[in-house]
Amino acid sequence: MRVLVATESRFDRTPDGVHWNVAWAKYEFWRRYLDVFDEVCVLARVRDVSTIPTGGVRADGPNVSFSPLPYYLGPWEYLRKYPSLRLAARRAIRADDALIVRAPGPMSGLVTGRIGNTGRPFGIEVVGDPGETFAPGAVRSVLRPILRHVLPWVLRRQCARASAVAYVTSHLLPELYPAPRATHVTDYSSIDLPDAAFVSTSRPRRALLETSRLVCVGSLEAMYKGPDVLLDALALAIRRGASLQLTWVGDGKYRPEMAARAAQSGLDRNVRFVGHLPPGEMIRKELDSADLFVLVSRTEGLPRALIEAMARGLPCVGSNAGGIAALLSPAEQVPIGAAVPLADKILEVLNDPDRLARLSQENLLKARAYHADMLRPRRRNFYETVRDATLRWQTGRLSRHGKTTSHTRHGSSMVE
Repeated sequence: MRVLVATESRFDRTPDGVHWNVAWAKYEFWRRYLDVFDEVCVLARVRDVSTIPTGGVRADGPNVSFSPLPYYLGPWEYLRKYPSLRLAARRAIRADDALIVRAPGPMSGLVTGRIGNTGRPFGIEVVGDPGETFAPGAVRSVLRPILRHVLPWVLRRQCARASAVAYVTSHLLPELYPAPRATHVTDYSSIDLPDAAFVSTSRPRRALLETSRLVCVGSLEAMYKGPDVLLDALALAIRRGASLQLTWVGDGKYRPEMAARAAQSGLDRNVRFVGHLPPGEMIRKELDSADLFVLVSRTEGLPRALIEAMARGLPCVGSNAGGIAALLSPAEQVPIGAAVPLADKILEVLNDPDRLARLSQENLLKARAYHADMLRPRRRNFYETVRDATLRWQTGRLSRHGKTTSHTRHGSSMVE
């Protein structure tokens, strides 16, 4: 059976037809669905490019293909391209597909909207809270207040209709977006840490450092990760006499603005923007050379970068947004958007060698819960539930109508 997976991730396609991604959505991620399904078709925005993007990793491969949707950025472009997006999604969905949507986001809505009230089963992987995603300061758009109201309503409707629901966190998201009719409800992270992601031992206690190194890994394509808050907190801490260096790993349209903000705050020699780095060894090298990982997101599902930092035995502090609160104790959290408490917290942690050693040990232990071997069984059970519900629906439909689905050049038509 083929599974069609709708995702908000964006991809590039080179002239040879190969699909590339510069983040986590590489072939190894989509291959996990092959534990249960014969084929995976990714429904996502795709743009054509002439060369492989910098830091790009291949996203397609054996038994993993793409059904491209028109490429767009932002809500206004989505509205302009909605008719073509809807048509492309309709053509992509086959009657014999199992359907899984990664929500929230417009791509999941294209699939679940197509299903309507037909009773066709689908699975949903809830990877974030749209109420947080469109909180003040996270997105700069006149549509933000409307989207913050509408998108949580849409996600609640999707979860209420789903056959199986997997949440990225075990708390809060299931309460905000319940799944009363689902036959299978679980939680698991999208992250899949191999042995190489973990250090063998936590960091020992050591004396106070003359200069401490901070690191953050996060996209600068939007303001979700709070780079402005971190820069303001860094400036405050340095004005109090601290010697700090910050490395920001990640790129996006706000990088020039954040670099200018750092310069205006007198942080030219204290902040290093290294841009995008490919997942794996290069990012681990940056984590290993740091003394404290800082993530002050305005919205989060379950932050992959934070878990990877914890797997390196790196002490961490962060905001109390979304899944960060599930990973860090309250003593290592600060309110969203609060630069002064963040500066206080950074200095408080860095000036306590015993605490740094304890956090290293605790974080390494917590990260082991996200080893691939721990998460794979839960994901497999979720996939099997979606597959079995789809088979029952197909069998029941055929017995009612006494006919098979009609295949077209673009895939099977979806029988309602």
